[in-house]
Amino acid sequence: MLYQLGTAVVEEKEKVILYFKDQYIDLDSLLARIKPALKINSLFEITQEWTYWTDQITNILSSTSTFNSEELLYEGDINWQAPILYPNKLICIGANYTDHIEEMGKEKTIVKPYSFLKPASTTLRGHRKKVTLPKASNMIDWEAELAVVIGKHAKNVKKEDALTYVAGYTLFNDLSDREAIANSDGLGIDWVVHKAHDGFAPMGPLVTPAQFIPDPQSLKIKLEVNNEIKQDSNTSKMIFTVAEIIEHLSSIMTLEPGDIIATGTPAGAGFARNEFLKSGDKVVVKIEKLGTLTTHIQ
Repeated sequence: MLYQLGTAVVEEKEKVILYFKDQYIDLDSLLARIKPALKINSLFEITQEWTYWTDQITNILSSTSTFNSEELLYEGDINWQAPILYPNKLICIGANYTDHIEEMGKEKTIVKPYSFLKPASTTLRGHRKKVTLPKASNMIDWEAELAVVIGKHAKNVKKEDALTYVAGYTLFNDLSDREAIANSDGLGIDWVVHKAHDGFAPMGPLVTPAQFIPDPQSLKIKLEVNNEIKQDSNTSKMIFTVAEIIEHLSSIMTLEPGDIIATGTPAGAGFARNEFLKSGDKVVVKIEKLGTLTTHIQ
């Protein structure tokens, strides 16, 4: 019983979208009919009690075969937002594919995950949203990534148990300002310049619950710019698995429900080939079993 969850604005109201059997459903309207005692305000709120809510949704879908006109939404009317709008943390993993490390001209040897933070409130953007190029740079790059949504508090978690802390998975584009690399000095790269411009974290549109992705290390991942394939790889090529990343990060900080972890990008970034995004470009990320994320550059 595969279903996915997202966040959108419909008729000027923020709604949790349930995608099931090729139908987009207003979850709040469905609850009002089936279980009126249940109320939900956001997908972030659902992550705070992830097991409870996924059980409720599964039970409802098991007993409901049809949806009425108030519950069903036309995809064209959906104004997608990032599925988790205001996570407490947006953590990104760098240098997690050997071929990407090589194309960036770095050493292969890496003994633990390399991580950095993005400011979620200003970088996150939804499916089909526009991202404005910063005026100060002509070297804006793409990075297709698998993103993990945390589903319960995690501290000092062992990798053997780490995937039980995952709520679900979604698509992510870690947009990057490579002038931070080109202009780096003896103090190293300015990672705020490199990664934190407004709109530099397109994500979504849907979160696929982890129960439907038993192995996150076997997903095809692809990125296209104007229909030309730039990245074509598989999450099996990660240096550190999702479980190992969670183990590492939870040894440093408490991971909280709704936190996002972007797990790194494979080879094919523009920096290695001296290609960068320009106004009018369309960037499409595709991940097997998760869907498609489109971003328009302006």
